[in-house]
Amino acid sequence: MTDSETPNKEGYVRPLPAESKGEAPGRGRLKGRRILVVGGGQRVLDAATDPVGNGRAMSLLFAREGAAVAVADMNLASAKETAAQIAKEGGSAEAIEADISKPDDITRMIAEAERALGGLDGLVLNVGIGVGGLGLQGAEPGDWDKVLAVNLRGPMLCCKAALPRLADGSPIVFISSIAGLVAGSRLPAYDASKAALGGLMRHVALEGSRRGIRANIVAPGLVDTPLGRVATQGRPSRGRTPVPFGRQATGWEIAYAALFLVSDESVYVTGQTLAVDSGMTGIS
Repeated sequence: MTDSETPNKEGYVRPLPAESKGEAPGRGRLKGRRILVVGGGQRVLDAATDPVGNGRAMSLLFAREGAAVAVADMNLASAKETAAQIAKEGGSAEAIEADISKPDDITRMIAEAERALGGLDGLVLNVGIGVGGLGLQGAEPGDWDKVLAVNLRGPMLCCKAALPRLADGSPIVFISSIAGLVAGSRLPAYDASKAALGGLMRHVALEGSRRGIRANIVAPGLVDTPLGRVATQGRPSRGRTPVPFGRQATGWEIAYAALFLVSDESVYVTGQTLAVDSGMTGIS
């Protein structure tokens, strides 16, 4: 169901609010801000039916809230599409091609974003891959190294390059997964990389605290995105996972959680992980 939750045992169906559907107007919460979203494009599974991905939803939402956005992605065409959608809505965006498994790309990406936006006061890292066979017996050294290069080393190098350039008081938000909190993906490298991201986030929060720079994690549960649908095709049991609210999240719901952590509404929040998962890690 796309416009409401499935009925629970009492038969209650909650219609999706405008925020969950990406239809709510901006409220100026990021007016004048300059934010780099790494992973702001999205995969195309079926262009006619694809829902919005987390990175594109965040980029669009931040722009609607008044920010100038640098949209970075290894797929430049996808980054340009996100930027074009922002421009169509009257916002300001710059597309940047970057593969964060390549250190030189990271250095260039940060410099290009700073130059294009006239400075940086926000960084969102929406990156992650899961490759290899299922279980420890399916894990191969090459796949393990590839996953950690993108999911952990890449964000570390992004923070290393960005911290000296970020304005004092800037937020950094890592988009992780509840796979870093509970077992479940059946991909050991993915689970391990997302768990380790918590340690990286806390270190960045500690270093950044001297300048009021905050670092936090958004940990989505099951989300209906093109990438999520690809994951379900590879592991059909994913789509049958019980969810307390009876449905998967939308990309917009993840974006609003990130918006809270990027905005001054969370100015006293750092070193924390916010699970956006319908209670899967807390009450399931």
